[in-house]
Amino acid sequence: MIPRYTRPRMGAIWSDEARLQLWLEIELLAVEGWAAIGVVPTEDARLLRQTAHLDPGRAAELEARTGHDMASFVEALAETAGQPGRWLHFGLTSNDVVDTALCVQLTRATDLLLADLDELLAVLARQARTHRDQVEIGRTHGVHAEPVTLGLKLARWYAEFGRARRRLEAARAEIAVGKLSGPVGTYAGCDPRLEEYVCARLGLEPALGATQVVSRDRHAAWVSAIALLGGSCDYVATEIRGLQRTEVRELEEPFRAGQKGSSSMPHKRNPEKAERICGLARYLRGLAVTAMQDQPLWHERDISHSSVERLILPDAALAADYMLGLLSGILAEMHVFPAAMQTNLDRTHGLWASGQVLLALIAAGMPREEAYRLVQEHALAAWEDLDGPDFHTRIGTDPRIRDRVAVASLDRCFDLGHQLRFVPEIFAKLGLE
Repeated sequence: MIPRYTRPRMGAIWSDEARLQLWLEIELLAVEGWAAIGVVPTEDARLLRQTAHLDPGRAAELEARTGHDMASFVEALAETAGQPGRWLHFGLTSNDVVDTALCVQLTRATDLLLADLDELLAVLARQARTHRDQVEIGRTHGVHAEPVTLGLKLARWYAEFGRARRRLEAARAEIAVGKLSGPVGTYAGCDPRLEEYVCARLGLEPALGATQVVSRDRHAAWVSAIALLGGSCDYVATEIRGLQRTEVRELEEPFRAGQKGSSSMPHKRNPEKAERICGLARYLRGLAVTAMQDQPLWHERDISHSSVERLILPDAALAADYMLGLLSGILAEMHVFPAAMQTNLDRTHGLWASGQVLLALIAAGMPREEAYRLVQEHALAAWEDLDGPDFHTRIGTDPRIRDRVAVASLDRCFDLGHQLRFVPEIFAKLGLE
């Protein structure tokens, strides 16, 4: 991921330095594990912990000759360790170290994303409560439908990101595994107790049934959870973009002092942050497809997954982290325009109540199709002649309706309090009382 979309804490997890330090730690833990089960002298394990260190330059120099990053890493490490260095990588294959380290990186990255989600959920909960009763028109197909509230919209997003969090927790559990079981997963040169020892100290579970690698369905599930999380960010950002359009302008993402929206039009205040989120969500979806293509490998392992994972796994974590931080900032500081919401609500002169009038007529005994045609007749007439009688007036003066439905019942159809009476109950069910 380019620096533009990399936040420092997440970037640190995926640095070359962090990866090599994990490799070093796993090699040292493996020697200590061998010592714990009586294979390696305890003193050798102690000396290795004290003396072994990595010179990245030397490792790179060796890799230029060997063409193998792990073999070069182990050779460079052994050069610093003296006689006890012979125990480094004892009984292990490359992916015992590489895959285990990668899973540590993935779990650490997931923990940061879960913290990001907690921050976003807190912002959504606060804003939902603040705007619970702020009425605005709901839209289907981009066309006015029935009233909702801004708080209810935010509450729905809160519920969706709650599901995203649970999905990510499940993906973390799948990826929080390690393997030290040798070239084809049979423990021929090592011992299951060694795997248990190292994994326990890294906060991982042994990957049961591994081959030379941890099965890639785990990684595909993790990237898929990230992609779905990105889709939820996209959903919210798309709504903000729609509501920021000039002719709507019910919401607006924050615009800081000194910011410019256009190089040529000084008046512009564009939803560029939301658009950035939507663009990155597209990228994440593509990474999910690639991760699924990494799932089938030849026999007990090939290397076709390795090169692409060096790109897609860090990028998935980095992009998601950036998106969540950006979205939290947008929602925390967004501009809300209640007057515009009221203007837009009034734009159709009460047509939003047509569904309630339909229900009132049906409840009064009118056949549904007859009631629908009657309400639609007045709704279309009111919409085509906005300077004439409004929808409420038209239905209230039609004897076909007035003779069936009492005036009080018709008036209640246009009562926003009645229309939105269950919003508090929805909030309570979502834990947002």
